[in-house]
Amino acid sequence: MKRRTSSRLSIAAVLAGVTALVMGVASTGASAAPTDQSIEQSIADRIAASGKATAVTDYGFSSGLSGGFASDTVGSGPPMASWLAAFGYGLVNPDAAPPGANDWNCKPTAEHPRPVVLLHGTWMNAYNSFAFMGQPIKDAGFCTFAFNYGRADPAQGGGLPPLLPGVMGTGNIEDSAKQLASFVDRVLAATGAPAVDIIGYSQGGAMANWYTKFEGGADKVRNLITYGATHHGSTIDGIAALGRVVDTIGVDAIGASSIVVGHAVAEQTVGSNFVNRLNANGDTVPGVDYTIVGTRYDEVMTPYHLSFLHAGRGASVRNITLQDGCEQDLSDHQTMMYSPRALSIALHALDPAGHPNLDCTFNPWLIGGGGRL
Repeated sequence: MKRRTSSRLSIAAVLAGVTALVMGVASTGASAAPTDQSIEQSIADRIAASGKATAVTDYGFSSGLSGGFASDTVGSGPPMASWLAAFGYGLVNPDAAPPGANDWNCKPTAEHPRPVVLLHGTWMNAYNSFAFMGQPIKDAGFCTFAFNYGRADPAQGGGLPPLLPGVMGTGNIEDSAKQLASFVDRVLAATGAPAVDIIGYSQGGAMANWYTKFEGGADKVRNLITYGATHHGSTIDGIAALGRVVDTIGVDAIGASSIVVGHAVAEQTVGSNFVNRLNANGDTVPGVDYTIVGTRYDEVMTPYHLSFLHAGRGASVRNITLQDGCEQDLSDHQTMMYSPRALSIALHALDPAGHPNLDCTFNPWLIGGGGRL
């Protein structure tokens, strides 16, 4: 029994270490914004100068089958003001819907004609990504829907994190976009709406962007609102930059890491095949209005302004740094989804007339929700 317990603790310790390494939680706090002289800034400068991503790595997946699957939620979890509390609840109740989501009898109104689809991030699930925002968006008069995508186990290329409960969004992002396409069609059929609005967190934003470009979503999405989205990839606090150095001696560092962290994480590094294909013909598609939100204290989407998009023909883009006009919002990557200001930005994008003002409150790193547990 002791040996089995020790083995379980060892696996948990390894996964916790991987999580801390890739997500930067162990080493990065909200005490200071990134410096202009960082490795991440240098990469961003090169990208801005060239107009396209410079390949940090050109990885190939080393093992695992592509794919995974999507799943519907079961029941609904409680509203949560704290990211920390919501994350814990989502681990124990991985299939719960965020509050306010998935009333399949909901019908859009003339004032709010489009349903809203909520997309979780990497290693998260529908509940713990939207436990704070879900109910207020529903209460504002919108039909809201969410599902769990990219459920890939280690054999399918999801890496080690799916060994923990509640960890989703690990499979190939292209496959997840196909899962989104099917879900959006279900939402449109159930509601009778001609199009949806999407709120995408982290990978969910980049995956939705892929959906609009390659999976028929351009005609089915009106507003795309993203938070900490990996539209142009992330250096993941310089880990990808280190990978490039290792590559010069013939070792595919990021490709090999996909065995551990999963395909989706590897695909979201700066210069990956996925990122380059996503942006090869411009950042946007005609007919979609984009609201793109980043935070200066993001330790996962680094540098944070790689989230921002440039408007192409027939599209509008509003890039927002969460701290502009509200320095007391200290949200990092996780807690930005538990920021009252971030919620007010979403409501304003969905209904500018009904929600003309943006909130500004203290929102601490790790906890979120204005510091309330």
